[in-house]
Amino acid sequence: MERTRNIKKKLLQLTWPIFIESLLLSLLGSMDVFMLGKYSDNAVAAVGVSNQIMWMISLMFGIITSGTAILTAQYIGLNKKNKIRNNDNIIRLCGVSIGFNTMIGVFCSILVVVGSTPMLKMLNTSGEILGIGKEYLVIVGGFIFTQSIMQTFTAVLRPHGYTKICMYVTLTMNIINVVCNYIFIFGKFGAPKLGVVGAAIGTSTSRIIGMIILGIVLYVKILRGSSLECLKFSPKNDLKNILAIGIPAAGEQISYNLSQLVITSFINMISIEAMATKSYAMNLISFAYIFSTALGQGTSILVGQLVGEGNNDEALNIGIDSIKKSILVSVLISGVFAVLGTSLMSFFSNNATIIELGALVLIVDVFLEPGRSINLVGINSLRAAGDVKFPVYIGIISMWTFGVGLAYILGIQLGLGLIGMWIAFATDEWFRGILVYNRWKKKRWQGKVFADKIEVNAC
Repeated sequence: MERTRNIKKKLLQLTWPIFIESLLLSLLGSMDVFMLGKYSDNAVAAVGVSNQIMWMISLMFGIITSGTAILTAQYIGLNKKNKIRNNDNIIRLCGVSIGFNTMIGVFCSILVVVGSTPMLKMLNTSGEILGIGKEYLVIVGGFIFTQSIMQTFTAVLRPHGYTKICMYVTLTMNIINVVCNYIFIFGKFGAPKLGVVGAAIGTSTSRIIGMIILGIVLYVKILRGSSLECLKFSPKNDLKNILAIGIPAAGEQISYNLSQLVITSFINMISIEAMATKSYAMNLISFAYIFSTALGQGTSILVGQLVGEGNNDEALNIGIDSIKKSILVSVLISGVFAVLGTSLMSFFSNNATIIELGALVLIVDVFLEPGRSINLVGINSLRAAGDVKFPVYIGIISMWTFGVGLAYILGIQLGLGLIGMWIAFATDEWFRGILVYNRWKKKRWQGKVFADKIEVNAC
């Protein structure tokens, strides 16, 4: 009983800073949308389309960081179980992860800058917003490598319990972004009025500074005093192990975002107003599942450590408890948004069509969020336990059958538009959620831990 209380206390200590950090990241995106909404609805639509591309590309970094985070958590538990004092293997993983994600990030930056126009055209982007979207995409995409490095630093820091520091860095980034947005979007303090370009400058500047701060923290808290000989860009066994976890772990998210790109092209077929509504609504809805996101990440750290120690029953219980809590909170928040839908949408736009449509989307979203909560916590827990392939299999089947196929039928063919698409999204989340919960509860993830299969010895 005492150990159970300690585990729940540790989960709280891990989760609340991640929750605040996630909240701040949502605010970061919402401030861009809010400020640009005062500038132009077309600007919001353009940034919404561009961000779909940026989110898709950022998932490439998750291939490395997902594997690094899971292995780091499992190693911490394994070292505790075997009473190993050095963390040379973690240092080695850190070196490989930083090296490869930097390479991937630089490649993606070049790709976005060169291919921005074709990427936007692939999503059926209207000519009215194509030029605006390209301006934003070239600047933010040109510096996307900073996000790849920053995600790598975070993937190592969080399993070590440094979630508060990551939170403070995100707060700093938020402040920088808002200040830069105010100055450059609206042309304050003698600066030129840059609109979307100003928002891109604010986002990129905040990421550069965040990357530098997290790099310093990683060195001071983890690397300094360790055997830096292990910090080598040596891909032999470590990269193989990272990819064995990272590719399937990122695969589910890649499938989701690819499906979202297709759905974005569907929405662009409807109208610019529909695209703007989705951008506004998603910025509100993101607050409904922030708690589930944070709890899923905190639970995954703890589950990884517990399965590394061999305490599978405790991992099972903490996973189920987290799923129940995430469902409760997400339903309460989305319910409040549904009741206040018209007022909340009016905060972003003066367009009556956008306000009315957005309010209806928020009502439908109440029924979507429980399924999403199960997935956010359950899938993260499965990955942390080493069961990384199952979420990919069900994700590909469900997302493309319901999330894309049903969305096209309801939204385009039957003429239900954005509302029909949201019903399809809810179907997808619930289908996956039921399968994920069943797999977790029946402990079909047991015996898949990676840490036991990897060398524990030093470099």
